[in-house]
Amino acid sequence: MSSANQGSASREQSRRRPNLFVQWWGLWVLLALGGIVALAWLLPHTLRLFGLGGFTVPIWLWLLFKVTLGGRWRWVSRRPQLWLAALVWQAALQGLLAFYHEPPWFTIGTVSIFQVSSGGLIGQAIAGNSLDWVGVARVASLAVLGIVVMAPREFWHFLQAFRYLGPAAVFLARSLRATVGIIFSILSWFFRGLWKFSTFLTRVFTRLLPLIVRRRRAADAAPPPEFAPQTREPREAMPLPPRREATPAPAPSAHAPIPQGQPQPKGTATRATAAAPATASSPWPLPALELLEKSPLREFDQADHEERAKLIVKALREYGVDARVAKINPGPVVTQFGVEPGWDKKERVVVEKDAEGRSIYKNGRPQTKKEVISQTRVKVERITALASNLALALAVPSVRIEAPVPGQPYVGIEVPNRTFNVVGLRGAIEGATFKKLQVRSKLTLALGRGAGGEVVVTDLAKMPHLLIAGATGSGKTVCLNAAIACLLMHATPEEVRMVMIDPKRVELTPYNYIPHLLSPVIVETDQAIEALKRLNREMDTRYKKLASISARNVEVYNREHAGKNGPMPYITVFVDELADLMMAAPDVVEPLICRLAQLARATGIHLVVATQRPSVDVVTGLIKANFPTRISFAVTSQVDSRTILDGVGAEKLLGRGDMLYLPTDASKPKRLQGVYVSDQEIDRIVAHWRRLGDANYQDQVASAFASLPAQVSEADPLLERARQLARDHTRLSASFLQRRLQIGYTKAQELMEALEDEAIARDKGKAAEESPPGPSA
Repeated sequence: MSSANQGSASREQSRRRPNLFVQWWGLWVLLALGGIVALAWLLPHTLRLFGLGGFTVPIWLWLLFKVTLGGRWRWVSRRPQLWLAALVWQAALQGLLAFYHEPPWFTIGTVSIFQVSSGGLIGQAIAGNSLDWVGVARVASLAVLGIVVMAPREFWHFLQAFRYLGPAAVFLARSLRATVGIIFSILSWFFRGLWKFSTFLTRVFTRLLPLIVRRRRAADAAPPPEFAPQTREPREAMPLPPRREATPAPAPSAHAPIPQGQPQPKGTATRATAAAPATASSPWPLPALELLEKSPLREFDQADHEERAKLIVKALREYGVDARVAKINPGPVVTQFGVEPGWDKKERVVVEKDAEGRSIYKNGRPQTKKEVISQTRVKVERITALASNLALALAVPSVRIEAPVPGQPYVGIEVPNRTFNVVGLRGAIEGATFKKLQVRSKLTLALGRGAGGEVVVTDLAKMPHLLIAGATGSGKTVCLNAAIACLLMHATPEEVRMVMIDPKRVELTPYNYIPHLLSPVIVETDQAIEALKRLNREMDTRYKKLASISARNVEVYNREHAGKNGPMPYITVFVDELADLMMAAPDVVEPLICRLAQLARATGIHLVVATQRPSVDVVTGLIKANFPTRISFAVTSQVDSRTILDGVGAEKLLGRGDMLYLPTDASKPKRLQGVYVSDQEIDRIVAHWRRLGDANYQDQVASAFASLPAQVSEADPLLERARQLARDHTRLSASFLQRRLQIGYTKAQELMEALEDEAIARDKGKAAEESPPGPSA
């Protein structure tokens, strides 16, 4: 049978086959109605599941009906990859629609696409909750996979077209690398030449700058012909001049030349001769401020401070401490960052609800928020414990934390600056703070500048004594010279007299022969002990004078009872090295210093004592108790810091004038950068006073001080009673005399020294009498 006959037979057979749709039309109508009802019932669920992609659901249902009930299986058997690709593209479409989260124009039932995204739950599972690179990669991968499944052979041919891109990419990469190499070679050659040229200019300016500065200084310091500088004699301890009659010093002219034979200190310039005019009551003109050099302060970069503040906040946050920098106080050496502690918060997660009390959903998930249950301030101890970690984060040697700053609601973190400023003495005494205090007191001292750049001044009469400690080279002697220079700049010899003790022989000897001294600078230990004894005698004499006229202190005496004898000058005692005196005679030096520190305030005698070894055998408990005002420069250990300041902190100082100042009325020390006074400035001040007149150790005040007995007088009735006790007892001590005679320790020690001198003299006389006569000539 031919193929034509077979085709006609099959068509005839199909015409004879009964039509199922016509025979079962009622069943199909019922199925259609049921499908419509089921679709209406399933529509919200379909919308939640497919989103806007639900419009393809009827198409898939129709295709499924045609394949299963319509007998169209050949559609699937002929092109199965087309159906698989359609399913993959359907998933890609759902993921693409999931990127759209805006509310639609309609809501079906209780479901809106705003809650489940436009792709439904299926698209949200494929693309994720938000538009990110992971979701985009998934959707793109599904689209490409659909193309590969539908036409794998064509896709393979498409990929083979790119086989020539590899060599081309290699060629382009090599060309680009060669071009970049040539550009970098040219830039390297250019910057190398620029560096060599800048190095050459730096060497030239380094050699020329000292010559320019030296010529400029020589031009500024060139004296007029009548003030030609003379050859300077070497400094040494000046001996006591021969006694001469006490004559009032004439008022010399400010431009009078220095007498021949007297050395002129180095650095004496034209401005060194300038002086304030003499008043009607005093022939002593004060030195002018031009004798001191100006020290301009460098301005620090605000951006650098802000960057450090951010590093501090970041470092604290890394260790779980919430804080913020509330204030920045730039200083000459350190900058204080005021850190305000934050809060430690306890939180819990709660579901957000609308006004009707229903949970709010977004992307199919309930919206949550954090609610603070309780909050407490961060403890200050947590910040202070991180000092080493902050120093590491800021790349500085050390960080000092002041917790809290007195009178401020923040913790002070003191960070060293990258560049240091020199605090000059002139800049400190020119300020309004110093002038305001100097009007009330002649013992005003400029100490330095604080961590915030403010000038710190004090009154030595209110201290009333000052103890300075610090390691070698930390700035202790410079501070002592600055205190002396402050007094010499604003006080005449009629107002302030000085006693200087310098066991090292080189620090205070330049002040020899200034008219303020009661005696030459003392360099021997036995002379220092003798001077301390005379100071005790002077104190007792002044107390008797004050008691006779019912005056409470020196200020009242000078204001109301000066009379013919003139005002009673203050006496300031400067001791450069206490440790040397304590090592030589601790049993004698300690009682003398303690008695002066306890009683000498009302009589106008004040002590400024310095030591480089603040150990307990030098700065004893009794000495420290009588010196409430203390200054500590950099020390070597926490033990030394606790000895001088009763607390740690001085071991972290930077040196070169960096100090901690503990006044009488403060519970915590304050960090300062001490004022600096150079040797040239000291020489100019000394030359000014020596030009007005040398030290007259025979004037009324100095001669009265020198005439005070350092030992017990023979007319003292207690000496005879002490001799009787010495005859009645084989052993004798100062404490024994103190108990028996009801006297003080200093008086008992003087009686013991007198008895020992008598015993030594008596023993020498007996030895001379018992020695056999020598052979006759």
